Amino acid sequence: MIAITLPDGTIKQYTTGVTALDVAKEISEGLARNVLAAEVNGKVVDPTLEIHEDSSLRLLTWNDEEGKSTMWHSSAHLMAEALEALYPGVKLAIGPPVKNGFYYDVDFEEYSFSEKDLPKVEQKMKELAKKKSPYIRKEISKADALAYFTEKKDPYKLELINELEDGTITFYTQGDFTDLCRGPHIPHTGFIKAIKLTSVAGAYWRGDEKNKQLTRIYGVTFPKKSELDEHLEKLELAKQRDHRKLGKELELFTFSQTVGQGLPLWLPKGAALRERLENFLKRAQRKAGYDQVMTPHIGNKELYVCSGHYEKYGEDSFQPINTPAENEEFLLKPMNCPHHCEIFKAKPYSYKDLPVRFAEFGTVYRYEQSGELHGLTRVRGFTQDDAHIFCTPEQVKEEFKNVIDLVLYIFKTLDFHNFKAQISLRDPENNEKYIGSDENWEKAEKAIQEAAAEKNLNTVVEYGEAAFYGPKLDFMVEDAIGREWQLGTIQVDYNLPERFELEYTGSDNAKHRPVMIHRAPFGSMERFVAVLLEHCAGDFPLWLTTEQFVILPISEKFNAYAEKVSILLNNYDIRGFVDDRNEKIGKKIRDAELNKIPFMLIVGENEVSEETLSVRQRGEGDLGTMSSNQFVEFVNKLVEDELSTQVGE
Repeated sequence: MIAITLPDGTIKQYTTGVTALDVAKEISEGLARNVLAAEVNGKVVDPTLEIHEDSSLRLLTWNDEEGKSTMWHSSAHLMAEALEALYPGVKLAIGPPVKNGFYYDVDFEEYSFSEKDLPKVEQKMKELAKKKSPYIRKEISKADALAYFTEKKDPYKLELINELEDGTITFYTQGDFTDLCRGPHIPHTGFIKAIKLTSVAGAYWRGDEKNKQLTRIYGVTFPKKSELDEHLEKLELAKQRDHRKLGKELELFTFSQTVGQGLPLWLPKGAALRERLENFLKRAQRKAGYDQVMTPHIGNKELYVCSGHYEKYGEDSFQPINTPAENEEFLLKPMNCPHHCEIFKAKPYSYKDLPVRFAEFGTVYRYEQSGELHGLTRVRGFTQDDAHIFCTPEQVKEEFKNVIDLVLYIFKTLDFHNFKAQISLRDPENNEKYIGSDENWEKAEKAIQEAAAEKNLNTVVEYGEAAFYGPKLDFMVEDAIGREWQLGTIQVDYNLPERFELEYTGSDNAKHRPVMIHRAPFGSMERFVAVLLEHCAGDFPLWLTTEQFVILPISEKFNAYAEKVSILLNNYDIRGFVDDRNEKIGKKIRDAELNKIPFMLIVGENEVSEETLSVRQRGEGDLGTMSSNQFVEFVNKLVEDELSTQVGE
């Protein structure tokens, strides 16, 4: 007999060899019909896997992220089975679950395949799903695994198997399809009720541009058609809110192949938007005791060797820049933190001077592969709202909490209300990925967990997601249509001060190492603008919007008055312009609505004679007439209300 502990603490006795599905059936047949996977002793496994020792057990359904992920993994296998049936001899690479569905990378060889072929594959998947074929796990020797895929002439699976150790290899079979896979999988294909293959893209094998480009097919499945319909509706909303589409319509940014992939060009309106965001954060930082610094766009290669960035990311960086001097190499700056360490090192500090807080909107460069570039969210040159706090060990938790306050202030002001804080810790199974002592890592992880608890944050813990030099707190923000984005980040670092030999004089008159806190509330300006643009669908808050008003003269004889009012409003830092096109007033209003301009100020004969404005608010309609000064007061009050939140509230 073995003891199975359920999440509520209940302990039940079972004969060895019991499965999670057996346990579910004993609780309720209805529950058993919904179990997709199981978590046994913290590891997600097949619900049909036998359990032979005392274990904790959590039954996973569609309501659990791990349940969804397992179903999407199984759906990738179902799609692969359909592809093999429709395209005999097709070569399959990898097919994992992803955030909202799954994909499979496929080498179609002589077959042609495009998005028009997706409905045919969908239909085949539906036919196969109805067979309720069980997903059967089989442990297999390395020799037999190699023999199987040699016969299938699949070079991708053979390459993967060659990297595995004998005794660790498993196959999964459902219906007529067998795949190399660690699992886990759902009990049978019948759980997959609603299917949509969403897109086709190119992907290099193993993400390497030197390898063959494969066809990546994306899809998503659901246990109910109604849930698929809801998901597709969200996808359509996302398409309408796509920051690349809105950025073009609102004339915020552009890209040029001549300049280079992944290097955004900010247009005047976009540059002004960015400047307002920067000024907003700079004001908050000044109040919080930060000093603004500036560092160059390049640095000596040895700087990044010292920091550890070159060892970890050198292959993903732009190639070194060689100078006429022998053996002298520079890199485009991939990180701001090594530069800030050198700024701290430039003068002596005592414990009385700490904390020291350096902030910079620093542009960095990383060579993202072309297939991974995506609008402003994945670029090769981006500006981080970076800051580094150098403090004593005793100050770490309080400083960390102050940064949390700053992040929450930004989210509240910009209407990001739904978020969770992810505590990203080391992978306990693999410490080789990280630098520094276990003692320092434990202190840093403890400080983050305590600070998050004291600020009452809604947190989740993710092992293996820490930076190589320290643990971090990542803010995962849900936008207006339910998508999750990683924005702000705060990291505790005992290691870079050690590597750069940073010091301060303590109260004992001896030299001590400071602790370093890295933080970027926006993350990067590019990514933040993209997320904000999609979150508000281009309807920015009034204080941030590019043009707060447009003056619409009913005819050209009122243009002079319109220009006079425009100059007055701009002198009061209220942004806008005169639409003096020879168009009907109805078209001008429609165009202003489409361009998401908050206020339309209509001027005609009455307004000129009475020196007033007929004010129309986007989405609200007519607000009546106001004098120019009344409109200034009205707008300033609205802006003041939007920015009334204080850091720490």
